[in-house]
Amino acid sequence: MEKQQTLYYEFVPAGEERIQPDPSKTALLIVDMQNQFISKDFGDADVAREKGMWDKWEYFYNRLEDIVIPNNQKLLEFFRTNQLEVTFGRIACHHKDGRDRSPVQRRPGWNNILLPIGHYGAEMVDELKPLEDEIVVNKTTDSVLSGTNYEFLLRNMGIETVVCTGVVTDQCVASTVRSLADAGFEVILVEDACCAATQALHDAEIMIMNQIYCEVMSTDETIRLISNQMGKTLQEA
Repeated sequence: MEKQQTLYYEFVPAGEERIQPDPSKTALLIVDMQNQFISKDFGDADVAREKGMWDKWEYFYNRLEDIVIPNNQKLLEFFRTNQLEVTFGRIACHHKDGRDRSPVQRRPGWNNILLPIGHYGAEMVDELKPLEDEIVVNKTTDSVLSGTNYEFLLRNMGIETVVCTGVVTDQCVASTVRSLADAGFEVILVEDACCAATQALHDAEIMIMNQIYCEVMSTDETIRLISNQMGKTLQEA
């Protein structure tokens, strides 16, 4: 895909991939693809209809249905078939009244989220259900790293590169990508497996993060890159 660059990185040659992941040290991370946010007939979608705002949110749900969910399924199938690490991060608080949530998840507006563990809205959508042996971390913050043991789990498994997808691009996904980068991980952000409320917000965040916090790629580019690296590993064995 054509690389989106800010002024800071216009001098970087186009087409050069700086990330060469070791597949055995690479994990897929799917962020917040939960019923509350993703389902067209539940949760936030119902709220949008009740408030007469569905026309403003139709882009978001159409992109999820037509592009983002299918591409996440494609990535899941690739990682599972090749026995690579699959992980999930989700918003889910421990107390039913949500008193353990961070302030950012209590503020008025769309981000005022109360999803206790066990609530239907907190579960991943059926199309992206975790398997029994796949790691799911519960967060009360935007970043999957902040306030969870996710980083420790990655370190324990020897993970060096994280392939990140999910919603929303300009909030929880962006916060997670930045945290991973600051913690020393290489990050691939799969552009067509993410979504924001509008195309403009999505594009702006992608442009800001690319080449400093992550390498932005498409689903097909990501799979091709990791497949090529798997081929190199076999040749060297």
